Order: sequence, then structure tokens, then C-alpha cells
Amino acid sequence: MYLSELNLWNFRKYGTRTDETGSNLPGISLSLNPQLNLLVGENDAGKTALISAIKLVLNTHSNEFSRPQVEDFYIEPEKEERERSTEFKIECIFKGFSKEEAKNFLEWLSFYEDEDKNIYYYLKIFLVAKRDGKSVFYDLKAGSHVEGSQIDGKARELLRTTFLKPLRDSESELSPRRNSRLSQILYNHDAFSNEESHELLNIIQEANKSIGNYFRGVDLNGSPIEDSSGKELLEELNSYLNSFSREGNLLKSNFSIADTKLKSILERLSLQLFNNKAGLGSQNLLFIATELLLLKRDNFTGLKLALIEEIEAHLHPQSQTLLIEYLEEVCNDSQIQMILTTHSPILASKVNIESINICKNNGVFNMSSDFTELRKGDYSFLQRFLDVTRSNLFFANGIIMVEGDAENILIPTIAKIMGIPLSKYGISVINVGSTGFLRYSNIFNRKNVQESLGVSVACITDVDVKPFGTKYTLADKEVSYEEYKIIEKTRKEKLYTKQDVKCFVSDSWTLEFCIAASELKEHFFKAVKYAEYIENSEVIGLTDKKIEKGNAFVLDELTKWETENKTNEEIAYLIYNDYMLAKKISKAIVAQCFANILCELKEKEIREILKRDSNLKYLVDAIKYAAKLGDGS
Repeated sequence: MYLSELNLWNFRKYGTRTDETGSNLPGISLSLNPQLNLLVGENDAGKTALISAIKLVLNTHSNEFSRPQVEDFYIEPEKEERERSTEFKIECIFKGFSKEEAKNFLEWLSFYEDEDKNIYYYLKIFLVAKRDGKSVFYDLKAGSHVEGSQIDGKARELLRTTFLKPLRDSESELSPRRNSRLSQILYNHDAFSNEESHELLNIIQEANKSIGNYFRGVDLNGSPIEDSSGKELLEELNSYLNSFSREGNLLKSNFSIADTKLKSILERLSLQLFNNKAGLGSQNLLFIATELLLLKRDNFTGLKLALIEEIEAHLHPQSQTLLIEYLEEVCNDSQIQMILTTHSPILASKVNIESINICKNNGVFNMSSDFTELRKGDYSFLQRFLDVTRSNLFFANGIIMVEGDAENILIPTIAKIMGIPLSKYGISVINVGSTGFLRYSNIFNRKNVQESLGVSVACITDVDVKPFGTKYTLADKEVSYEEYKIIEKTRKEKLYTKQDVKCFVSDSWTLEFCIAASELKEHFFKAVKYAEYIENSEVIGLTDKKIEKGNAFVLDELTKWETENKTNEEIAYLIYNDYMLAKKISKAIVAQCFANILCELKEKEIREILKRDSNLKYLVDAIKYAAKLGDGS
């Protein structure tokens, strides 16, 4: 069995929705996979609230105290404390029962029918909490009818979950102490089911006997030993006890490792790595490995669910990758369900995207094919190419998708000059390559069009219509460059624009051509010349002498073209096609040089050019749209 669905009404940051009939719907409804589930999102996105809700209903194997608090009741943003809700509800729905599992919950099970008329069990458990001022009362019930019935006893015990908190002290949890987590795991493992005659009892009894003999000053045969210091120490200790204990209740002591109860023995055990100087990351891995001992029990007919917050805690990137790959394998092979939270783009890039749930804007968005516009081929594509850098899109408030390195380098600089620093607005620039827009943008397009992630996604692309030397035909009819450009621009805008995704197409040919045709042409041409010097001399690079020489060359060329009455478009063509492309100068190096030049110029003047130059308008509009400062029109 596994947790299939989590529904919340008025719990923490998740309120309540109302349908057209006026019925109260859960503020959040989260569908979960039977195996691995990764909750990703920025700070305060609601990941911990989801984990806490499950814990309140199920409790944990470590018997952590957990009950509803006043702060768990929903309060609308910017409302006063007195307007906090007075009731919340958490509902957990379990499916996938085997017959062995189902027999433990017969009193509360219900049934559902799939499309093929097959009948399956499901179990609905719900916690309803009410408050009167600071006093909080709650009931936990199960069953498909509204009132439900109390669930307790063995059924309640079989529904506990394993929980690893975010700021976990792994070393302490695995150290000897009363009711340690290590002792709980071992005590409940099949290896320690024989509590009355376990081999550990014999080992400790023999050890206690040897220790006792030492402090009595005798060996195993009862013969005196040479070292009598132990005997003297114990006699002195007992003499003190005898002096201040009353008649009829004389106190006497003896040394031992532990009493002869299995649980007490296990509480004396510690688990350590061979490396005594192991750091927090290694201790975290040891703790997770220990918890797997309990989760992977073969004959356990209860819930095998692990909740782990910030799974990446204290782990470097390679360890994160190795851990998540193994946990995904464990979930698939051992019928274990895990719900993990993370801030790590490394983990988000490594798991199957269908296992991801994005926590964003008071919502949780499942990335499986039942909810997104992603096609089967898109999932395969993203599994191959969704790397650490691109997986930043799961955490962003706004996204600018670009198709090349040049845009990837230039967009942050242009945005900064505009007064819209991308980091401040939580915007990520994602380089998806020349054919990846639909693959990535469909992550944000939902089957339910009313379900929006609230992330503005701007796709910046080239119109890719060459102004000179190419004939264009449509339906066997030759059309002008201007006509074909408009048609192609409209086609791309329509193709990529959907829901919160909007496409911004260059007005002419490419990004580089547009910049070369703008008021920034002189600066761009200098960047092209600088890039040529850098590529031709990577060791020495760009020197002051080369900069001076390049500036003179650019000024001479532009002056010559102006005296020849070249149009703006012709000059742009000469810079981009006849010089940059003809010499095969790297677009990325040109973009880097151009960005550096822009940063050295007067920001106010460049900002004014960006505002008024039609060649650059699509870039400006895309940045504003991603920052939610305009609709991009």
C-alpha cells in the first residue's frame, strides 16, 4: 500500500477553494507516486507543511510527539491573527493494498472501480482539528463516509511513517542513549524478534559475569587474581553506600555493561563509521542507510513510507547524485514509497521528472503526464538533457528560455541595465538549445488550464529569415522578405505561446543581426573585433594595443559605409554576415565582449536606447514579462 493522495483544507498556508456549487474543496490536493516523490521549491514554498500534515495523521516510528497547534490553522495573507481559521482538515488516501495488507484495515476499507471494471481497495484517513482561542481539539477517523469511525490499535501502528527532519543530528541518533533511534530500528527489525533468548542476551550475560568477577577479584574459575584494585574500588564504593543507607534497606552495587533485557542492550549500542573523523555528510548517509533497515523488512504488512526533509543535507554534489539514484532504485525494487523535499537542482535534475512536484505560489504541481502538457517523447528528452543548470527552472519565479549561448550571456547584463537584476526577481535564464522550447515550456503548461504555476515563461527566439540573397515562396508563390518575415514571426509566436508561456521573436534574422542594426551597432562591432583578437591569440588575449587598433578599425569601416550611403540593414548584414559569420567568430565570445562593453558605458544612456530602439524591443519585453512588469506587448 502507498499514500496516493493528500488533501488539505485550511492547513498552514493552504486554504480552501470553492466550486461552482459552493462546496468547499481542498486548498491543495497532491497526487503521489507509489515510489519516489520529490517536492522541490524555494524557501517557504510549502514543502514542510505537506510533510507535517502527513506526520500529524500517521505519526512516526520514532514516536515523536506531534499534535495540531494554533499556528497550523490557516490565515489569509495580510489578514490579522484574529481572522485565523477555526478548523482545518487533513485527508490521506491509501491505495495499492495487497490482501495481506488489507486484512488489517477491513473495518475502514472502501472500494473503487477502474476503467476496466476492476475492483480495488482504498483507505481514507482524515484528521479534523478545531480550535477555541488557544485550545486545540482534534479527531482522527477513517472510512469513506462523512463521519468516519475511530481508527486505533494495530491498524494505527501499521500506518506509522519514517521521518528524517531537516536539521537532523545523525551522530546523536546513532549514539547509545535511552530510546535512541538506533535502538528503535534494531528492536523492530526481524533480526531481533526473538526477544527472550536472543544471542545478544548470552553475550551480555557472559560479559557481565566477567566484569563482575573482576570487581570481586576472581577469575572465571573463582580463583583470586593478581589485580585487586577493582575489588578494592567496589568494596570502598559499597562501604559508602552502607554508611548512608538505613537498616532494612541496605544499598549495594555492582558493575555491568547493561541489564539483561534486549531493549536495554540495544540502547547501549552505537553505530559508527570506520573513519572516526567522518563528517556530517557521511553521518547523514549512515543514518539514512540505518533507516532503510526498517523500511525494507520483507514480512512487514504495514505502511512503508519515508518522509525525508532536505535529503541533500551536508552532502556534496557527487554524493547527492549517488544517493538519489540509489533511493530511486530502492523505491522501484522494494515497494517503498519516499517523499523527499529539496532545494537542490542537482537532485531535481537526476530523478525522473514524473516524480517531481513543484511547490509554488501556494500550490503543488505534479509533473506526471496526467497533469502536464508534456508528451511521452518530452519526458525521454528531458531525462537526457535536463541538467543541473536547466533544473533551476523548478525553483524560479520567472524564466527566460533562450536558444543559444549569446542570449544566455547577454540577457542578465541587459536586464541589469534595465534595472531588473534577474537574481532580485528570481528569474532564471535557461539555455534550451535550438529545438528545445516546446520540450521545456510544456513543463509549465497544464492539462487543467485553470491550474497555473504563476511562473511567467518568456521564450526568446530568432525569426531566422535572412534579409538578402534568399528567395522565399509560400504555396508556390514567391513572397518578399518582409512578408515572409511577418509570417514566420507570427508562426513562432503562435507555436510557443500558451498559458503562462509567451514567445518573443526577433524583428529580423538573429539576435546578433538585431543588435548590429540597433543604435548599439558601433559597440557590437567592437565586440566582434575584440572576439576575433581573443580567438586568434588565446594565450595573450585582448591587450590595450589591440583594443585601440580594433576601435580604429571599426570607426573607419562605419565611416566608409556611411559615406557609401549603406542602409542600417545593409550595415548590420556586413557586420554580422560578411564579417562575424564569414570569419567564424564565436558568438559566445562576441556576447561576452559586448556585455563587458555595455557594463563600462553609462547605464542611463544605454537604458534609454533599450527603451526606444525597435530592434531590441523583443528582448526588453521578454525581460519585463518574466519579471511580471508587463504583458510583453
